[in-house]
Order: sequence, then C-alpha cells, then structure tokens
Amino acid sequence: MEIKSTMIIIFNILSVFSLCCLTFLHASDPPLSLDYYKSTCPNAEAIVRKEMECAVQSDLRNAAFILRLHFHDCFVQGCDGSVLLDDTYTLQGEKKAPTNLNALKGFEIIDRIKNTLESECPGIVSCADALTIAARDATLLVGGPYWDVPVGRKDSKAASFSQVETNIPGANDGLLSMISKFMYQSLSVTDMVALSGAHTIGKARCTNYRARIYGDYQTTATMNTIAESNLKSLKSTCPAAGGRDNNEAPMDYISPNLFDNSYYHILLRGEGLLNSDQQLYSSILGVQTSKLVKQYAEDQIAFFAQFSESMVKLGNITNPETYVDGEVRKNCRFVNT
Repeated sequence: MEIKSTMIIIFNILSVFSLCCLTFLHASDPPLSLDYYKSTCPNAEAIVRKEMECAVQSDLRNAAFILRLHFHDCFVQGCDGSVLLDDTYTLQGEKKAPTNLNALKGFEIIDRIKNTLESECPGIVSCADALTIAARDATLLVGGPYWDVPVGRKDSKAASFSQVETNIPGANDGLLSMISKFMYQSLSVTDMVALSGAHTIGKARCTNYRARIYGDYQTTATMNTIAESNLKSLKSTCPAAGGRDNNEAPMDYISPNLFDNSYYHILLRGEGLLNSDQQLYSSILGVQTSKLVKQYAEDQIAFFAQFSESMVKLGNITNPETYVDGEVRKNCRFVNT
C-alpha cells in the first residue's frame, strides 16, 4: 500500500505540473472556424471526401494511415502540416525521425487531395486543414463517427525532427509517460483513452510489439484458446531474437478494418498488442483509465461521442508561429519558394 500511495502522489504532482505547463503553452483558443472556406473554396470538404472515398475503397488500411498521419502531425508543433515536409538541403523534416521512419504512410493520398484542391482553389486550402479533414473522413468511411472540423490552419515553414521523439507516445511507454505527453498537448486523460481507440483500425510493426508478446502478454491475458492462437501467430512472424522488424499485425485482431469499440474489449481481456495500450487497463495507476476502458467497451455510442470531441481538441492544437509566418503550401512536401 505504501508503494501504491507513493506512486499516486507522484502521479498527482506530475498532473499538476503538466497542467501548469498547458496553461502557458495553449493559453488562447485557435483562430479556427467552421465556415473559413465558405466564400473562398466552398467545395473544399467535398473534394477531400471524394479523394478519401477513392483511397479507402482501394485499400481499407488507408483510413488508418491518414488518422496516424494527423496524430503525428498535431503532436509535433501543433497541426501545421510539418509531418508532410520532405527533407531538403535546408530543412530536416520529421519523416525520417526514428519514431516515424517506416511507420507513416499515406503521404501520396494527401498529395492527390492537395492537387485537386489547388486545381479548384489555388493557394487557399492549407495542407494542415486538408489532413485534418481527411482524418475525419477516414474515420467515417470505415464505420466511425462524424464531427465538424474547424478550419483555418496555416502550414508551417519548419519541422522538428527532435520533437518527434520527445512528444509522440511510444509503444512501450508507461502510463505516466503517456499521460504527461497528452497533457503537454492540452489533452486530458479522457482524451487519451478515447483517442487511443483509433487503434481499433490499423497495424503495428513487430519492433513495436516484440517486448509485449515476449513480456507480460501472458500475465495480463486470459489466455483462452483464441488468445493462445493469436499469441502463437504473433510470435511466428515476430521472432524474439530480432529481425522481421517491419512485419505487421493488427492492433485489433477482431475487426481490424472496422472502426468500432472492439479495441477496448481486447484490453479488458488483457490482449492489447502494445504495452502502451494494455497499460490503459492493467497499470496499477490506471484507476481512471481502466474505468474509461470499461465504459467504452460497454457503450460504443459513448466512445464515438468522446472520440469526436477529442479529435476536435486534437485538431485545435495549433502552431502559433504559423499565424505570423505560416503559409498555404502549393505542394505539401515542400515550403513555397
């Protein structure tokens, strides 16, 4: 009990510290609105939707790719399109940072969306906005909820290779580390658990779940016939000794291409693929997070409602510098010349 009390005290101190930092980092509401393109590019959302429909129809995994791109963009400098920038002689982008390398896909989808937007409304719709709208449509097209997307973001002329490693939660992060990283972005514990539900679609690489399947998976899992079969399959494609790092497995093996609440059912059974996922339910500090996991497992409508709200909050993380020195990129991969 003494150890648990000490850990809870540490958690409370960390929470207060993080919240103090939040007030400083995100003190004002972002200058975004729902009708930003009403007169300048009224068909902007329709264009994004059509391109996303084509992308998801061609490959359901494209929905997960775009959702992940949006998340990785917003956690570094805010939702400013910085993750889309290629490396140049004068700019080091974020794509080759260890956490992003081999993990991010779907850039060509944003390229197609941007090309169509430029044909209809040259120089009007930012890449940051296009990606944010696309993330909403990606979710909707695989069975997830709809939400209105505030727009008006500007694209950054810079990127941050280093912030990728410090800001983005890792697959083996503990609960306190994850909470700290979300709070740094003005996102609450509730936001964290809801946004983690995006793992109901998409896959993870062997390098990110190796520690889990050869670690405490058997400790947390109920190890019924299905769980044993799934673990055996995971180990067959992800050897303990290393290699095959880029082999992939679905984070929700029940319905990997459908946006639903089965991810939370998997956590309740102790079968989360990533350590960071299972921590939400199994961590000794997860009093609040485990309650939320249970709630969303029992009530998909509640999960959808909170996910929509949390995605708006995520999308509203802005980069203040872009409203002073930002731009609308003509090509999402490069700063305008």
